Amino acid sequence: MEDKLSSVAKSFAPSPIQELSHLAQRCNAINLAEGFPDFPAPSHIKFAAISAIHSDFNQYRHVPGICDLLANIMKQIHGLNVNPLTDIAICCGQSEAFAAAAFAIIDKGDEVVLFDPCYETYEGCIKMAGGVPVYIALDPPQWTLDPNKFINSFTGRTKAVVLNSPHNPTGKVFTKDELEIIAGECRTRNCLAITDEVYEHITFNSEKHISLASFPGMQERTIITSSLSKTFSVTGWRVGWAIAPAFIASAIRNIHTKLTDSAPAPFQEAALTALGSPPEYFESLRSDYESRRDYIVNLLTRVGFKIQFKPQGALFLFAELPENCKLSDVDYVKMLIQTAGVVAVPGCGFFHTHLSREKFSLGGYSYQERYIRFAFCKSDQTLASAAKRLGELIDATGCLNPQ
Repeated sequence: MEDKLSSVAKSFAPSPIQELSHLAQRCNAINLAEGFPDFPAPSHIKFAAISAIHSDFNQYRHVPGICDLLANIMKQIHGLNVNPLTDIAICCGQSEAFAAAAFAIIDKGDEVVLFDPCYETYEGCIKMAGGVPVYIALDPPQWTLDPNKFINSFTGRTKAVVLNSPHNPTGKVFTKDELEIIAGECRTRNCLAITDEVYEHITFNSEKHISLASFPGMQERTIITSSLSKTFSVTGWRVGWAIAPAFIASAIRNIHTKLTDSAPAPFQEAALTALGSPPEYFESLRSDYESRRDYIVNLLTRVGFKIQFKPQGALFLFAELPENCKLSDVDYVKMLIQTAGVVAVPGCGFFHTHLSREKFSLGGYSYQERYIRFAFCKSDQTLASAAKRLGELIDATGCLNPQ
């Protein structure tokens, strides 16, 4: 009966990460793999959600006040004039907002440019919409954008560019010069852009998030997607949004209504409280995550990982395997789970471009098989426990690469 499946469904295979997750559970491994916090969400928004439930905001509901707050935020931070009545669609998380955006603009055969490595969900949405992903490799170890590679990726079929900054999995914040190149080509080619800005408030040191929509001529061709999830540590609440020109936002709302009708009502109510948080909240968020970033950078450097790029934003460290390691990223993660009781994500799951074997000769692996993603959006206790287990492995074997 498998022949009854659609071609799209057949193209989606289980991720090797799922197998590693099962292994991690059997080994009771410390989870530094998944990008969600294991510490409590802020009390003020939890109380707001509880109050909404007790007030019986439990049915299908659209809360217009969220759009007003988002429009004000876009004006204050990016200088964008957004009409809250026409330019915003509230969705079930950024994931649905991105999917609905893809369904709203992509026709069969349209090409969509993405930067590699990248979050795997984008490709699935584009393919379900009938589009063709076109990947442009960012250059390691600083994950810089090569303007020529980017410009040469465009064809007469290019419909859109997808940009995630701050970036998962590398932690890169695209520079103003890089964003100008992207914006310039979108304008020249009359292409649209879909941005994933869920880490917009999580940047480190002097780095600042700049929305692509803020560049001249880009607001009218950009769909911004984001959510409460990362900023407020509520990844399970599924409240996100798309901000776009009115005709695209209208299409996204229509698609959202056909798919899910409305985001969870009590959590929409709580979003009013979350989005109204004072500046001190966002400053504390950045400071806390910067400390966690520094902790895991120092930890992994001590145990032999090559850290040539320190995350500028987001919640992840994309660490290169120790130089003397002859294992692939997948085999190394298996080893970490079984011998240290710590789980991370093999980097190969984020790469889609051709695996070049010219980059790294040891073991015959390409550079796309030499990175592991560690999530540092974890409690101090979790990070300390991971450090203890890794330290014990080194004490026992002399390295993190037992042969």
